[in-house]
Amino acid sequence: MELISGKIKETREQVKEWKRQGFTVGLVPTMGYLHEGHKSLMEAAKKENDKVAVSIFVNPIQFGPKEDFASYPRDFDRDAALCESVGVDLIFHPEAGEMYGEDFCTYVDMDGLTKELCGKSRPTHFRGVQTVVSKLFHIIPADRAYFGQKDAQQLAVIKRMARDLSMDIEIVGCPIIREEDGLAKSSRNTYLNKEERQAALVLNRSLAEGKKLIEAGVRDAAQIKQRIEETIGQEKLAKIDYVELVDFADITPIGNLSKAKEGEVLCAIAVFIGKTRLIDNFIWKG
Repeated sequence: MELISGKIKETREQVKEWKRQGFTVGLVPTMGYLHEGHKSLMEAAKKENDKVAVSIFVNPIQFGPKEDFASYPRDFDRDAALCESVGVDLIFHPEAGEMYGEDFCTYVDMDGLTKELCGKSRPTHFRGVQTVVSKLFHIIPADRAYFGQKDAQQLAVIKRMARDLSMDIEIVGCPIIREEDGLAKSSRNTYLNKEERQAALVLNRSLAEGKKLIEAGVRDAAQIKQRIEETIGQEKLAKIDYVELVDFADITPIGNLSKAKEGEVLCAIAVFIGKTRLIDNFIWKG
């Protein structure tokens, strides 16, 4: 049975004890309402480490004033049962007051990688993400931390933060997990009604159109972007937030895919289906 703790001191002491015993520790940071995507991260952590810790914390400082913090889905009992089924050793489930005191005023921020994509439409989002993840790395001094590629910009940001701040932890990116019909698994999928759920398939379908062009030899980002936007435009319930192709090394716009600094291009989209904002992506390795 896993240990469940809402306290920083107790959690840190448990992880330190594991380290004293020579165990390796894997961390899976989540906001809860866990699904198959999160499960795949836990399974990867279980495979590569002696002990696995999962944090479940809906982080208030990564939500903007008009975003869905209050309505974000929560079901801790269900989450704990999923963690237990995978063999997780520790769940860290703090209250906001435990993570951020009334006089909290220290943040982790970044130039560059956070300016495009989700950072453009959610300007304070990544400051909140970096701050909470940095705190989690201090509370749970793990050997490895696991993040999904669905949040590809977040993965790039966390990798850069760990590198730039000399954090002693390996950041492991794991593949996107999809529903049988191709929709990327997301806690926010629960917001969709039946018609919207069907309409949401346009995200993966549009990315497939972009991939087809690349496989046919097209390297002009504008042409690929246009095909993706045209495909999304055919769905009446869909409204584009962004469609972008960026150099995955530094999340900067790219004109020709062949010019990527490290040979990887991220094609990322954010689309409103009704009132629900969904994201999806693929990474092209040249």
